Amino acid sequence: MSNAVKILLAEDEPALGQIIKESLETRSFNVLLCDNGEKAYETYKSEKPELLVLDVMMPKKDGFTLAKDIRIEDDTIPIIFLTAKSQTQDVVEGFTIGGNDYLKKPFSMEELIVRINNLLNRTKLQKTSEILKFGDFIFDFPKQTLQFKEQEKNQLTHREAHLLFHLIKNKNAVLDRSLILNKLWGNDDFFSARSMDVFITKLRKKLKLDESIQIVNVRGFGYKLIC
Repeated sequence: MSNAVKILLAEDEPALGQIIKESLETRSFNVLLCDNGEKAYETYKSEKPELLVLDVMMPKKDGFTLAKDIRIEDDTIPIIFLTAKSQTQDVVEGFTIGGNDYLKKPFSMEELIVRINNLLNRTKLQKTSEILKFGDFIFDFPKQTLQFKEQEKNQLTHREAHLLFHLIKNKNAVLDRSLILNKLWGNDDFFSARSMDVFITKLRKKLKLDESIQIVNVRGFGYKLIC
């Protein structure tokens, strides 16, 4: 299992944690199971996993707090939240603090595995060597940095970088809302759409330094990066 993808699973329900662990291991993943947030954080630092599956409600350190702490050190590792919460603000908070995906309990193992593989495939995209120039900006996609003229480079989050990448690749054309939601969020439901709106707002603030660049809503279709 030395070449297996290493996944950190933080789940405080012993039975569920063991079921998820065993199911992922049958798919040749190397799973590190922790039953509380503090233990998960220590395991993250010592084991350097490639993907995190975090229960939101955990003792000692909840999943959102754990994700915030990890994002300070690593802004690229994929994070999936497992949650029994169904309130819109909880889901949006999870995405806003750096989550890449979420699953509401109860869920099927097949769905979790599909989402894990989707995130791992997206992460591989970062290995591209593309450095993109648009307007007065230089966007280094592999390093997830955005630089305006000679100013200091601005570090983007994992999701900001991927969203900007697709906007640039489709500049002056409409980026289909449903298509990009399914590609980057794994689905196009209401919660994912709300999350994408948050990230579009963040990108607009970063791009306002160049007045020739805009991200506009195309009602009913998606977004367009005008450059």
